[in-house]
Amino acid sequence: MKSRAILGVVVLVAMLIGGNFTALKFALDHTTPLLLAGLRTIIGGTFLLALAKFRGETFPTDRRDLLNIFIVSFSITTVSSALLVLGVSRVPAGVASLIASTMPLFTVVLAFVMLRASIGRMGLAGLVVGFAGTVALVSPSLSGSAATIGIVSLLASAFAWAFGNVWMKFRDLSAVSPIMLVGTQLYMSAAVLIPFALIVEGAAATDWSIGLFAPLLYAAIPANAITFALLATVVRRATPTQAASSAYLIPVFGVFFGWLIRDERLGLAEVIGGLLVVAGVYLLVTSTARQAAATASS
Repeated sequence: MKSRAILGVVVLVAMLIGGNFTALKFALDHTTPLLLAGLRTIIGGTFLLALAKFRGETFPTDRRDLLNIFIVSFSITTVSSALLVLGVSRVPAGVASLIASTMPLFTVVLAFVMLRASIGRMGLAGLVVGFAGTVALVSPSLSGSAATIGIVSLLASAFAWAFGNVWMKFRDLSAVSPIMLVGTQLYMSAAVLIPFALIVEGAAATDWSIGLFAPLLYAAIPANAITFALLATVVRRATPTQAASSAYLIPVFGVFFGWLIRDERLGLAEVIGGLLVVAGVYLLVTSTARQAAATASS
């Protein structure tokens, strides 16, 4: 795949995921957070498993693989997904996208603890800058209880997502194709989220209309299933820097769509904090890519 094609795919992925936060805001006008998270997983999982079946892939049957897939599922597509939607329901979409972009920062810390992965000077600088940006980003919104709950939920979501990513490295799941892996994860999550949502929230507050289904389908398929398939392609055919660059482009599109579609505005503290977070993630992914290239050449 040529560099221009890779760049195009990376930008498309960032754009689709960036629009996810605004889509979730619209969907939340018609339903509750946990039920939305559950519906999103079952629709996305159906799409991916159908795609995997079309490609001739088989469902994993190894007990160890299934246990590790469940752990990843519980971390990423259950806990992280539910907390993400809960957070989006409490703060503007643009702010949510910026807070969610802290996931690579948590990934580096967990990789250091669980995998004994080294952190170079540039990576350490990225952590300091990124977490300083997080403090600046969230501080103006801590005055209200609803916003505080949203911010804490989004940070916990980013942490849970990072844990699942590191666990996939900690326990080798390379025997399962990426598309089948995530499709299975999503179905496992749906089996947890939907019953839990019906017990805790019920369905009385849900408006089963086009106002729900249009943003829900976008959040489930283009912003979830399709972007994963595109990312899997990039990871296999691109350099680590190119593959990771979507991490610091996503909040840019998240803020843009929040402004364009929902007329959201960021204050000075959110702008400064967001820029610091993006800069910190950029330093981290660049440092990681350099370390990977050095290891490969040695």
